[in-house]
Amino acid sequence: MQSKELPYSMACASPVSLREMMEMYGTDVWNYAFFLTRSREQANDISQEVFLKAYKSIGKYRGQATLKTWLLTITRNTVFSLRRNSFWRRFAPLGNHEDTRAALSAEKEAIGNQYANRIWEIIMALPDKYREVLVLDIQQDLSVAELSALLGIAQGTVKSRLGRAREKVRTAMKEEDL
Repeated sequence: MQSKELPYSMACASPVSLREMMEMYGTDVWNYAFFLTRSREQANDISQEVFLKAYKSIGKYRGQATLKTWLLTITRNTVFSLRRNSFWRRFAPLGNHEDTRAALSAEKEAIGNQYANRIWEIIMALPDKYREVLVLDIQQDLSVAELSALLGIAQGTVKSRLGRAREKVRTAMKEEDL
């Protein structure tokens, strides 16, 4: 197992507070919500909802997975349930999702940032099933077993999707001479 985190039941004897959960996993939950929705506003709303759901149902947490994996599962389920809502399907995120920092940087840093941004654009353009496993692998550093449990698919399917996602990114990069 790649994760160094102990399951909740082993990691602490007393229940974890909402504040502790948010401090430890807030960034992970928000990043995952953003990559699923492609919207900062929706990621903010979903993150808040995830932590409220988690806090209300912490007693139901069985400790079979790490607390982080459990929270990411809640995030995924929340996003997918919102997608089924008719309003969600009609909603189209507006605006540019790029970082809007105004600070000037050295030429190399600017080129490096441009390169990294383009790679993330390629990743974000992948079909959902490939983008999701690749983002979880890159951003959350989850093991294949954890990805399998989180997504509810076989470990072989996780490996296959990761391989295909990486190949699609490599192909796109070659086509653009990146």
